[in-house]
Amino acid sequence: MTTAYWCVLIALLLPYVATVFAKSGAGGFKPKHNHDPREFLATAQGAAKRANNAQKNGFEITPGFAAAVIIAHLAAVAEQGLIDQLAIAFVFSRVLYTWCYIADWALLRSLVWFVGLGLIISLFVVSA
Repeated sequence: MTTAYWCVLIALLLPYVATVFAKSGAGGFKPKHNHDPREFLATAQGAAKRANNAQKNGFEITPGFAAAVIIAHLAAVAEQGLIDQLAIAFVFSRVLYTWCYIADWALLRSLVWFVGLGLIISLFVVSA
């Protein structure tokens, strides 16, 4: 497997890191909350709520990233090293995005989100 494919796996798992933060920061997720965890997280406030929102955004953007990586591999136009670098940069952007979201750095978070989207677009462009 290439580094870029491993980055897809990492990107798929990153939202769960935010989930753990959201559940632990929202008053302590307990087994009784597992009957309806979405309702529990809907009551979260502050950093826990922002972590939950970061989780949701991670699940929204990751399919586009995964598709871009797969298409870049299938097109076989770009050098593998470049695909790997773009994928690593995307994962880094998602970590930074989640950090910014939880810390409530709204402007920086939005800028980092656009960087991540740009990296996805870049994977398509280098594969054209």
